[in-house]
Amino acid sequence: MYKDFKKFILRGNTVDLAVAVVVGGAFGAIVTALVKDMITPLVSAIGGQPNFSKLKFTLNGSEFLYGDFLNAVISFLIIATVVFFFVVQPVNKLVTRANRKRSTPEPTTRKCPECLSEIPKKATRCAFCTAKVTAEA
Repeated sequence: MYKDFKKFILRGNTVDLAVAVVVGGAFGAIVTALVKDMITPLVSAIGGQPNFSKLKFTLNGSEFLYGDFLNAVISFLIIATVVFFFVVQPVNKLVTRANRKRSTPEPTTRKCPECLSEIPKKATRCAFCTAKVTAEA
């Protein structure tokens, strides 16, 4: 059981996920600081509100802090923009470049002309409908 657990923990995708969570948390803190200290004052200079986190309204004695929500939405949009332009786009270009060099392997199967099932290229009879077919070289 210990061996299986060790194998599970040391799989690449588990370690990658753990690293992504830690780095994502640190990146989230950076983006939150960026929004709070740079973007919010910039937007407030245009809109006139110095701090979105203090925006609220009261309804039947309950306070709704929509300013915090606004800050969270701005943080999300910044994170999504950064991830898209600095992670997704470069990785897509690398994958496209890597796949361009690979040739597609020749298929080893073909469709039966009678039932359209996948059969080996060298087959002389379909395993599904038993129709005779000519073997391909």
